[in-house]
Amino acid sequence: MTRAHLTTHPTTLPATHPATGPTARPDTVVELTGVTKEYPGGVAALRGVDLTVTAGELLAIVGPSGSGKSTLLHIVGTLDRPTAGGVRIAGYDIAALSDRSLSALRSRHVGFVFQSFHLVPGISARANVAEGLLYSGLSRAERLRRAAEALERVGLGDRMDHRPHELSGGQKQRVAIARAVAGAPDLLLADEPTGALDTASGESVMELLRELNRDGATIAVITHDQEIAASLPRQVRIRDGEIVADRSPAGVAS
Repeated sequence: MTRAHLTTHPTTLPATHPATGPTARPDTVVELTGVTKEYPGGVAALRGVDLTVTAGELLAIVGPSGSGKSTLLHIVGTLDRPTAGGVRIAGYDIAALSDRSLSALRSRHVGFVFQSFHLVPGISARANVAEGLLYSGLSRAERLRRAAEALERVGLGDRMDHRPHELSGGQKQRVAIARAVAGAPDLLLADEPTGALDTASGESVMELLRELNRDGATIAVITHDQEIAASLPRQVRIRDGEIVADRSPAGVAS
């Protein structure tokens, strides 16, 4: 994953919210219906995936390497389009959007946290967070204000002027999370957020994600770590491009 995915140039979205039709629900953040993704050579990464995520959920999308979870992340994060099937994110039908409108949707409605942080070296934590708002249309002063607010929220109010090389791994990930939530996205996608961290730092980051969820954030954690998955209220298990189990807080598999 490259930093280009974090700072794509958005344009305007349709003036009217396109959440229409019999399957549209105002509290649905993600709706995938029969999603298939095939690559050249006949490789099927996803095979008819159905997935619905409602506002305020905290879930794990878990599976081994090669299971299709990274492809699923790309589809849900609008970084890629499916070969077949329907995708609706934050009420918008992805098939109806141009690439530029899709960039606008991603910029406004989806936040990303990656394993390797993707921070810009040589600039402060506050500037890194503000960069995530670069194409929001906000003034520089307002971007910096929101960046400071986001860093306070993740417990780094005393590290705003520190540069990445002056921060621990756990602190870098908190900066990355602050950048992801500064724009108040409908959905936060955390891709292996503890993969580059020691155990204590990883537990701290997971607790921060739980706190953000308690504050109302909708969060999907993509992971191969069974222990992390088991600690979250909902576990969506994927194998060979198919969802093989979807366990709710009640422990009922779909």
